[in-house]
Amino acid sequence: MIKKVLIAEDHESANISVQKTLEDLGITDFQHAYYCDDALEMVKQTAKTDRSYDLMITDLHFEPDDRKVSITNGIDLITAVREVQPDLKILVFSADFTTSTIQMLYNKLDIEGYIRKARHDAQEIKQAIKDLGMHRRYLPRPIMDLINGKNGYEFSTFESAIVKLLAAGTMQKDIPTRLQELQIKPSGLSSVEKKLNQLKQVLNVATNEQLVAFCKDNGII
Repeated sequence: MIKKVLIAEDHESANISVQKTLEDLGITDFQHAYYCDDALEMVKQTAKTDRSYDLMITDLHFEPDDRKVSITNGIDLITAVREVQPDLKILVFSADFTTSTIQMLYNKLDIEGYIRKARHDAQEIKQAIKDLGMHRRYLPRPIMDLINGKNGYEFSTFESAIVKLLAAGTMQKDIPTRLQELQIKPSGLSSVEKKLNQLKQVLNVATNEQLVAFCKDNGII
């Protein structure tokens, strides 16, 4: 269940809109940051406590002003936050709808959901948070079409390694040890379980065995 949320958004009107959407869902424990540096610091302060964030909603583009900052965009913010709190759910809320950007966010940065700023986006945010609260990735149909389009799903090094280990007969619980030996990150069991669930959802298979078979049939491994 999503209880505590961080909103990283530099436009005040969008910030207020997201807050109102959270309140409609009964979520009242949320904070906001207008700068990426502030958002990262807030995650750092809570990550090792029992009051860590469950979800970060972030834009991708932050307009520069007179303040000097180290992190200038949402992609770098997500990357930095993953280092601090790997299990933090990430929901991107952006006007950007570039195919390559969206694929990179899902495949490389492991985001849990992407919502385009457009008509009915508040309803999409509500549905996304409900899905994320049940540990399901939020994949709107247009984004599913992008990820599963003509170019197919692009496997990351992490994803390929997990599937190859399964195909070689490695038990799921033993995969983290093998990943550490191969110096592949992340290597935690929770990250492995999360990634396998995401792959099965995206590729529309139900079991690890079916996932391995799909990858073999399509020349992925």
